[in-house]
Amino acid sequence: MRLLDNREELLVRVRQQMHEKRYKHTLGVAASARELAERFGADPDKAELAGLLHDYCKCWTVEKMFEILVRHDMPTELLEGEKELWHAFAAAIVIQTDLGVTDADILQAVRYHTTGRAGMSLLEKVVCVADYIEPNRVYPGVDFIRAKAMHDLDAALALALGGTIQFLIEKQKTVFPLTLTAYNDLVSRKGREGGF
Repeated sequence: MRLLDNREELLVRVRQQMHEKRYKHTLGVAASARELAERFGADPDKAELAGLLHDYCKCWTVEKMFEILVRHDMPTELLEGEKELWHAFAAAIVIQTDLGVTDADILQAVRYHTTGRAGMSLLEKVVCVADYIEPNRVYPGVDFIRAKAMHDLDAALALALGGTIQFLIEKQKTVFPLTLTAYNDLVSRKGREGGF
């Protein structure tokens, strides 16, 4: 599919998948991802594309996402976990099958932008942090994470994931295992390097 070669057509397709507020967020993530990629040495074009596509399925029904995930043999812990996580895994499948995205780095960045994982690639970190800090995001601590992201991507990501974990604990919700391992991986690596 040549849709990926035509930015305007791609933007129309992305816009059709979501409401206006989500689309505005998506554009903010794409721009933030490009900026972070340029700052930290990731591929800016891949980062921007992953940012544009990261929430491709976010506004879809849970039934539609569930069908896609089951068809592609997603793990039981995902299917039985928080439905808020499904859109990332569904999007990685859909952008490959429907839009023709074949770049493994982009697919992984989309797949793990919500949960993180141990051993994240630079592009995965860029997209995940961009999702937390894009200009339309407003939550306690976002300015501090944005400031960290100016010079230390891993510290920004650890802060963001730590905030998510704390929020989930306060709401008495389960924390997806990949998120815990992502956080622990970042903190242990930073500890070996002398801390944040």
